[in-house]
Amino acid sequence: MFLDLVQNQVLVAGLLAWFLGQFLKVPLEYLINHRVNWGLWFSSGGMPSSHSSLMTSVTLSTGLNYGFGSPIFALAFAVSMIVVYDATGVRRQAGIHAQKINLLFEEVLRGEPLEMDKLKEVLGHTPPQVVGGVILGLLIALLVYGVW
Repeated sequence: MFLDLVQNQVLVAGLLAWFLGQFLKVPLEYLINHRVNWGLWFSSGGMPSSHSSLMTSVTLSTGLNYGFGSPIFALAFAVSMIVVYDATGVRRQAGIHAQKINLLFEEVLRGEPLEMDKLKEVLGHTPPQVVGGVILGLLIALLVYGVW
């Protein structure tokens, strides 16, 4: 069974793209903002979008292995579009709302002790972060396909 999983090119490409997407967040954060944030390895948001790299890699690998006219490619493409839209749209806006609500609480309640958990502000991705994830996913899928 395990051998079947590691022989699944689509799965290997997807997991590799996702893992590299998560792994690259810490060094890229350091290069861009000159700070180390180890928590990025285990969080959503950041550069590149590991969700976008995962889905792009799975989609391209599916097309390369089963044909771009196959129903399974169409399904992978549709799911990828939903994930990318969600990463830049809904989740990004939820993060912006959390940021504004946190700021509102800080301004209104300044000086008074209040036990309030801050809302998570890094939920989604900026368009460049998603593009970075898409490019990473394309490269990984092509690399895995070429090596396989």
